[in-house]
Amino acid sequence: MTIGDSPLLKNSSSSSPLPKMQINQLSSSPGQRYTDDDLAVLDSPGYDDSAFMDEDSSPSSGQDSSGGGLRIDTDILHNNSDILRNRTSILRNRDGKKKMRHSISAIWRKSFGNSSSLGIVHENMRSDGESDQASEPSSDEVQSPVKVRLRSQPTMLQRRFSQQDITKRLSLPANVQLPTDYLQKITVNSPGFNNQPMSRKLRRASLSEIGFGKLESYTKLDKLGEGTYATVFKGRSKLTDNLVALKEIRLEHEEGAPCTAIREVSLLKDLKQANIVTLHDIVHTKKSLTLVFEYLDRDLKQYMDDCGSIMSMNNVRLFLFQLLRGLKYCHKRRILHRDLKPQNLLINDKGELKLADFGLARAKSVPTKTYSNEVVTLWYRPPDVLLGSTEYNQSIDMWGVGCIFYEMAAGRPLFPGSTVTDQLHLIFKTLGTPTEKMWRGVSQLPEYRHHSKKIYPGESLISICPRLDHDGLDLLGKFLEFDPQKRISAEDAVHHPFFKTLGPSVHRLPDTVSIFTLPECSVTRNPGSRNSSFPHQSSGKGRRQSMLF
Repeated sequence: MTIGDSPLLKNSSSSSPLPKMQINQLSSSPGQRYTDDDLAVLDSPGYDDSAFMDEDSSPSSGQDSSGGGLRIDTDILHNNSDILRNRTSILRNRDGKKKMRHSISAIWRKSFGNSSSLGIVHENMRSDGESDQASEPSSDEVQSPVKVRLRSQPTMLQRRFSQQDITKRLSLPANVQLPTDYLQKITVNSPGFNNQPMSRKLRRASLSEIGFGKLESYTKLDKLGEGTYATVFKGRSKLTDNLVALKEIRLEHEEGAPCTAIREVSLLKDLKQANIVTLHDIVHTKKSLTLVFEYLDRDLKQYMDDCGSIMSMNNVRLFLFQLLRGLKYCHKRRILHRDLKPQNLLINDKGELKLADFGLARAKSVPTKTYSNEVVTLWYRPPDVLLGSTEYNQSIDMWGVGCIFYEMAAGRPLFPGSTVTDQLHLIFKTLGTPTEKMWRGVSQLPEYRHHSKKIYPGESLISICPRLDHDGLDLLGKFLEFDPQKRISAEDAVHHPFFKTLGPSVHRLPDTVSIFTLPECSVTRNPGSRNSSFPHQSSGKGRRQSMLF
């Protein structure tokens, strides 16, 4: 091929060589890139320097003193030299890249060997950093392993690791049994499962594939009770093989789900704490809404009945601390329980106490200050609510804690009234009739005039609960303050000296860790216990009725 045949010097519309001016422009264009075909012209046997001769020159005018050679345009020679230098640089880069590819490949073979389970994806790079479509590599050329893709089936170690990732990512129980096909799908097709943002839609789809939200994932065992809106069954989860409590709420065609069920679901799904009952799953069908809770053996009322209403003071302290710990978690998130009573406090065989039944609970927002006074079971309802107050805060729960504290220590309810009037009469007779000096603003409450006609001096706490020591009586008095603003909070109560025997470590536990992980905390045998601290129930009749219904 001669210079006239080269695409570098050939005009597209003519087979004649390009003019000198066009050659100069092509050679000296700034940033001009030359392909291998263009540079191959310089090495071709038909390369002719006459293509770069001045058109106006003649042999006679181009002769030098020695009588030989032609006069060559100096600019053309300089441009030609630049082309040669560019070609040399490109060849050197190619040689360097080739050496680098060989070095990387040698290291790769040394580290991983000739494993057939690794697929290598090659990517060719141009000198300007852009990627080109990779061509099929030749047999004698070693390509750089830029990307690695696993093609083999995941090993058992990889599967276990993936299951841990999935359970942690989806906040699942540690012993959940994931379907094999789902585990394989996540391991092989979604290696970046942990790094992807988890949207609500993606999480729901993942849980549905595992088996959550499906009624066939649970087996009903025994019927525990039935109420106006719900029927409760003892069941077993096929996903974890654990016992669960199935609260089946009937849906009316016109009314839909009860507001208490909606409120309970909306609050419990975000409450993750060791002393709050866990809502595992929600199953929604056309005829029912089933709430799947963790199963606990009994409630606090049954526990006190089993031990003959005489509890060990060590157990009283442990149960009270766990109750305050759960309330502290709720109040910190501005959630009021509003229905504390022994039937709504569940206890398992380890002695772990958990708050349940959030049907009357309320997330207290800042702009809203008025609430219903038709809350809290009568025996555990505070005097400010009984007198008609609708402006209350976390103190509404703390009065109930004091009543439960007394009931555990004394073995009987503190204020077992039958009506609002009877309830206020028992409170005033025991603690004294409140006055403006004791409780500022009490005379402005709607029902105060009607219920404060008789003045009671009250009794001393030690006379009504002699089992409590000095610290216990002091804490009980702080719970039963008439003035809601003076009533102790859950945050302050857990640090009261009454709990000093539990040690300082109990205050440093994470929210989801039980206090029974500490050696200082362990339940003891109750003096009035018939068989053991936690006898097994033979029947579920009458079990935590108010919590479930």
